[in-house]
Amino acid sequence: MTVITRPSLAESLNRTAWADALTPEQRTRVERDTVERFFEGGSYVCRKGDPVNYWMGVTDGLLKMSSVSPQGKAVTFTGMLAGGWFGEGSLLKPGGRLYDVVALRDSHVAFMPRATFNWLLDNSIAFNRFLLNQLNARLGLFISLIEVDRSLDADARVARCIASLFNRDLNPAGGAELQISQEELGYLCSMSRQRANQALQVLERAGLLKLDYRGLTVLDLDGLRRF
Repeated sequence: MTVITRPSLAESLNRTAWADALTPEQRTRVERDTVERFFEGGSYVCRKGDPVNYWMGVTDGLLKMSSVSPQGKAVTFTGMLAGGWFGEGSLLKPGGRLYDVVALRDSHVAFMPRATFNWLLDNSIAFNRFLLNQLNARLGLFISLIEVDRSLDADARVARCIASLFNRDLNPAGGAELQISQEELGYLCSMSRQRANQALQVLERAGLLKLDYRGLTVLDLDGLRRF
C-alpha cells in the first residue's frame, strides 16, 4: 500500500513568496497562529457576505473564486493552487467577503487570523512589499478577465485560464506541469467539460501545451497568454 504524506504547514509556507522574508520571530508567530482545515471537493471554503476574519492560503488542492450576480449570472474570477493566498483585499477594507470560494477537489486551506495579518502589516516591510505585488498582480488578472469575457472565444478563454494558473505572483508553487482534470478546467472557464476538451485539443495542436492522463504540461506560456 502506498502511503501519501502531505507537507506540514511549515513546509507549505516555504512554497509562498512571503514567508521566507519574515524574521524568525514573525515566522514563529505565523506558524503558531495559523490553522489548516480540510475541505471536500465541491464544498465552500467561504461564501459571499461572510465576515472577513482570516487571510487564507491553499496548502493542497484546487480552489475556484467566483460570484453570482443578482440576475443569476455566475462569474469565475480565478483558480488557486497550492502556494496561493487570497483575501488580502477584503481584509484591508470594511464589509463582508465579495465572492465565493469553492474547493474543486479535496483541498487543505491555511487560515491566518486577521490580528496576525495586521501585525505583519505593522511589523514587516517585506510583507507589505509582497502584498503590493500581489494586489497589482490580482488587478492585472481581473482586467484580463474583463477582456476575456467580452472579446475572446472559448479556445482563447481556456488558454488565458491556464496561463493565469501559472502567474507566479498568485500561484507560486509548481513547474510546467498542471494536474487538473478537464471537468475542473471547465468549472474554472465556465464551460462544459466537452468544450474545454475541444479547446485543449486546439491548444495542443498549436504547440502550446501537451496533454496526458494526469493533466497537462505547458510548452509555451507566453504563447498561451497571447493566444
